[in-house]
Parts: sequence; C-alpha cells; structure tokens
Amino acid sequence: MTDTVMVDTNATLLLEVALDLANSLNNSDRFERLLSTIRKAIKCDAVALLGLNGDTLSPLAVQGLARRTLGRRFVIEEHPRLAQICASEHPVRFPSDCQLPDPFDGLLLDREGDLPVHSCMGLPLYSDNHLIGLVTVDSMSADAYARISDRTLELIAALSAATLRTALELKALSHSAEHAEQLVRDLTQQALERDGGELIGESTEMQALRSEIELVAGSDYNVLILGETGVGKELVARTVHRLSARKEKPLVYLNCASLTETLAEAELFGHSKGAFTGADRERPGKFLLANGGTIFLDEVGELPLVVQSKLLRVLQSGEIQPVGKDTVQHVDVRIVAATNRDLRKGIEGGTFRADLYHRLSVYPLEVPPLCRRDNDVLLLADYFLERSRRKLGFRQLRLSTEATNKLKRYAWPGNVRELEHIISRAALRARKGSSPEAIVAITATQIEIPDDQVVQVAAKKPVALLSEAIDLRAETDNYQRELIGQALAETDGNWSRAAKLLSADRGNLVRLAKRLGIYIKKEVIRGKRSI
Repeated sequence: MTDTVMVDTNATLLLEVALDLANSLNNSDRFERLLSTIRKAIKCDAVALLGLNGDTLSPLAVQGLARRTLGRRFVIEEHPRLAQICASEHPVRFPSDCQLPDPFDGLLLDREGDLPVHSCMGLPLYSDNHLIGLVTVDSMSADAYARISDRTLELIAALSAATLRTALELKALSHSAEHAEQLVRDLTQQALERDGGELIGESTEMQALRSEIELVAGSDYNVLILGETGVGKELVARTVHRLSARKEKPLVYLNCASLTETLAEAELFGHSKGAFTGADRERPGKFLLANGGTIFLDEVGELPLVVQSKLLRVLQSGEIQPVGKDTVQHVDVRIVAATNRDLRKGIEGGTFRADLYHRLSVYPLEVPPLCRRDNDVLLLADYFLERSRRKLGFRQLRLSTEATNKLKRYAWPGNVRELEHIISRAALRARKGSSPEAIVAITATQIEIPDDQVVQVAAKKPVALLSEAIDLRAETDNYQRELIGQALAETDGNWSRAAKLLSADRGNLVRLAKRLGIYIKKEVIRGKRSI
C-alpha cells in the first residue's frame, strides 16, 4: 500500500512539472528543472543527466556534483557502471556494496575522496528505441532506493527521455532542417575525436562567441578570427566550417607563418613540374583541394605582399593560377583566416594590404583570452584531466583544493594551450608513486606555475584610501613599460629571452610592447645593440 501511494504522488508531481518544462526557454533551463524534479521525486545526494555521443557520455547538467564535472567526457567502455546502464533497457539499481568503480568518485560537492558504501541507480533514456543518454542518481545512504517502485522509475525515465529528445531536436533544427539530429550527433562526435575539439566554457565571453559563430556560420561570408596565441582560433575555424552549408566538403588548413614567397604561392595555388627548384612533380594547391569547402589560413598576417595580391584575386574572381602555368582555374572556396597580429597596424606600416583586410574581415570573430573567461579555466582543466586520465590509465584524476585555487589565480598568458600543457605535465608527475586504482588528486606543487606569477589573496586588513585620484590604466602601462624595458636591456634586445624572463609568450610580449610604444633600434656601435 505504501508503494502504491508513493507511485501516485510521484506520478502527479512528474506530470505537473512536465507542463512546467514545456515552458522552459532554453536547454540549460530544461535540464536544471528536470534534475530538480527528479530530486523531489527521489531523495538523493547527487543526480546527473548525460547525453550520448557515439561511445562517449557528456554531462549536460548535474546537481550535488562539482559544476566543473560538466567538463568531463566519459568513454563508456572505461566505466563499468555506465556501460551496464547503457546496455540495459530498464532502470539499473546497483547493490550498495557493489565493487564497480563509480565515475563520480571524488567529484561530489563538499566531499573529497572515494565514495563509501552508497546507493547508486541509473536510468537509460530511449527515443524511438535508440539510446540517447542516461540519468544517474546517487545517495550516501545504503539501500536508499530499494522501496521505489518500477513504475516511478519508468515515469522518471520517460520524462527525462522526452526532455532530452526535445532539447536535441531544438538544437538540431537551429543548424539544419534536414538530417538535423544526425548532424548534431556527428559534429559532436567528430569534435570529441580530435584534441581540443569542443568549445568548452560557460562564461559570458564564450556564450557571446558561440552566438556569433552560429550567426556567421550559416552564411558564406569570409571570416577573420582574432585573438592571442593559444586561445583556440583553429578550433573556432573548425566550428564555423562544421556549422556551415559546406560541412560535407573539405576543410583545408595552411599555416602562413614562415613560408617564403614562392612556397606560399605554391602551397596556396599549386605548381607545375619544374616550376622551381625541388618541384619534381605537378601538385595541386590548397585552394583546389578545398574547392567547394573551406580553407583556413592561420597566421594570415605573415603572408608576403606579393602573395597577398594574388590571394585578393581569388577573393574577387574565384580564379587561381598555379605557379609555372599560364592557365587559370576557377574555385568555389570560403576563406576563414586567423591572426594574432593587429592587421590595421600592418596596413599603416605597409606590410598588409588594406583591400585584402577588408575582403577577409567581412565578419570578424574575436576569441577572448582565458583571463577574461571567469571560471572557464576549471571546466577546461577537468576536460584536460579526463583526457590525461585516459592516456595515463588512472581510475580517477582530480584537482586538490590548493591546485584549483592556484589555477584560478593565474593570469594565463599562454591561454588554453598553456593550461592544457600544465595539466598534462601535472598528471604525469602525479602518476609517480600512485596506484592506477587510486583516486589521484593533483597537488599545487605539481602545477607548474611559478609562485611569483600567482596573484596572492589579499590580506584581511583595512585598505588605505588613495589621497587623490589616479589613472589606473596609465599607471599600469608605465609599470609594464618599465618592466619590459628592463628585460630587453638585460637580454641585449632579445625578445625571446626577455619573454622568458617575464614568463610571457613572445608574440604577446611583442604586441604589448608595440602598444606601449617600445621598439628596438639597432645601431652598429661596437657590435652591440642600443635599445
């Protein structure tokens, strides 16, 4: 009788909230309301909704778990509990003393370390007989779910599947009217198969960037991607291509930096046999390979002026002329270019053509540096932690509280690329002396960031008020100008060594110096440079 009353109460609750879910404005809101509904129906300490992408489960919403868990990606075959749930057509209740490792070990809010004896349950979510995701429910109490009826769980699974299916369909329809659901699944899986394949982040800056990408991707406009070294400009270019009408055609990549005039022209437009020394056979250029698709020109600001004029011809008429040939060929290619340079200053200095700049920057996209992305550093850190866990064979890999604080207080001059490398090195250090079956916490000392580069938390004491107003930007510029000048003087004008002294990226340091009006003047005075 008790079970019957409970089922009726839960059914009524679920039906009421189902109507509320229909009025949710976005997928994030839908998912959060769904998890809140489940927690009302079933008393639990943690609940998670995961979407299925190929052989990988991606957290879409969590409650009772650390929010950075959303950055994790779980390969099903590596997690026995998740694999068992995915293989079932009905809810799965694990015994409280089950010895299978829990994928959320060490990730519960307000609790560190391995999960003790606890209750765990999983609900596979099906749409048209296809598994699309699952819900996991955890309680710190043993046998917490023993008296919950199958009917209650079936109602929860049905509501969860309907919510997830609706979210997927709405997302898919925004990208393509035809084959929409399949497209979303394929694009997500393709991104997961490549390193750094997802635009991960919940900051306002990243939400705005995603919105801009979705807006321009559906057009055929040329795109210029701007941003510092290491922010992920190539990833943005791949995303633009995947969301465009050219997604079934090639995306061809070319790094324009360090290419001589002849090599750059040959790489872009192709060449005939014998056109120059080393041209022992005819070779198609990148534009011909990308015909019908997209070409990504990374570091486009490094192209020689002569090549820039020929690139402009392609933009104007769609014609290319291979090196060593008199004939021209027509191509249909969308150009997505990227640079970390200020091309307007290049125009003023005569190193970049103004007409080419305007042709390329029909729709500019600025990728924000990591220091402007709030707590995205923790989501990205967990994404890289899960990849390192897979590569190194850990059962679980996480950050200690001290390591987390250290990451949050660093300025990240090398951006996402620097974060990836630091996490990878820290994971490698953590493996030493650790058992593969243990839950390994990366410590602050294993995070390779110099202590003098970490902003210290201010002491809890009254702050003296300034006696008069100051220009904070001007004072900051003066301080940076002094430091950079001193570093250049100590390294005899060597930018690379100066950047190392300042623990900065060389390209970012040069750009900052130019903005501050710092230049190196070379003179023949006893074989030395003067600054």
